Amino acid sequence: MPTAPPIVLSIAGFDPSSGAGVTADIKTAAAHGCYAVACITALTIQSTAGVRRVVPLEPELVTSTLVELATDFEISAVRIGTLGSAQVAATVADFLERAELEKVVLDPVLKSSSGATLLGAEGVVILRERLLPLATVITPNLDEASALLGMPVTNLGEMRTAAHRLHEIGAENVVITGGDFQEGSDKGKLDRATDLLSFLSPQGKFEQQVFKAERQRSRSTHGTGCAYAMAIACHLAHGRALSEAVLLAKAFVAAAIANAHPLGRGIGPINHLYRMNQPPRRVVAHVDPEPVG
Repeated sequence: MPTAPPIVLSIAGFDPSSGAGVTADIKTAAAHGCYAVACITALTIQSTAGVRRVVPLEPELVTSTLVELATDFEISAVRIGTLGSAQVAATVADFLERAELEKVVLDPVLKSSSGATLLGAEGVVILRERLLPLATVITPNLDEASALLGMPVTNLGEMRTAAHRLHEIGAENVVITGGDFQEGSDKGKLDRATDLLSFLSPQGKFEQQVFKAERQRSRSTHGTGCAYAMAIACHLAHGRALSEAVLLAKAFVAAAIANAHPLGRGIGPINHLYRMNQPPRRVVAHVDPEPVG
């Protein structure tokens, strides 16, 4: 009899275009040999052209869904994405405090890539003060790290500082994704997509690792943050170490972009299931371990 796959819980919004949110998480989980169960936090009206409207669900519906799933399934990991409202954010925090689930990946989605607000100021406070300390790892991009801390995060040095400050306010492990800037080019910015992992070593010291991958020119990048965070959750569910999970997740997203189809009239989705249809293009991600004194 085949071994049952790890079960990963997606707590996120519903994207009708399936580039992000729970439906994208389901595809990402399938691509990683996991089984996804999902709790929708908000309904959205959106397409590849952008987000038009966000409607958070009633907190009671979120609570009931989470309790039902946790009662029925042995959940190996959790990915938290769009929350939609402060009330839903508090509801999810209440649930996690009671359930005491391990391997929680918090993707602090505050705005869509098109600029729509997905969580207001009150919700950001709850995310920072209640959800962040409950997470195994948080995966903010540059803008999200800046919003959480109230400081500019635009380059690798500021990413390092931001990671330390996120540890200070309760984050156990931090991955700051730096795909929005380019260092090392003629303009003094990075020519590779660069992420920073900051974590507490077994020796009790904070260490940082820099992950780099080739930058790709593509209009099919919708949902990269969701896929990255969910892929990390899946690798953690399989029992892999955090550093390996981040490295493999980054390679997965890069390959999913490289193998994406030009769908829609705007920023199209990545190809979460590219492995099903064709041999993946070889995309290499590099890690530079850098202990922090």
